[in-house]
Amino acid sequence: MADADTESKPVNQDTLVADIDRTRGELARTIDAISDRVSPKKNVQRAADQLRERADQINIDLRERADQININPVMVGAAAAAVVVGVTVLLLFRRRKR
Repeated sequence: MADADTESKPVNQDTLVADIDRTRGELARTIDAISDRVSPKKNVQRAADQLRERADQINIDLRERADQININPVMVGAAAAAVVVGVTVLLLFRRRKR
């Protein structure tokens, strides 16, 4: 009976080869995707990329907040320099007293 089914539907060899090639291509893409997911090097790269994206987003958020409260970067730098100078002067005076 199986022979009768085969005889009633002739197999086109070109169609069969094309189907095998298509299946082979799908299998290759699946294997590549699996190996990409389990690759330690790729996982580290993805984690680093996510970390960079998050740091960039935090930086953007901080800039937006600074703009909202009108912080002048020059004033922030001047204040930081004043603190450094003040601490340095205090340390120098303490050393002279000893």
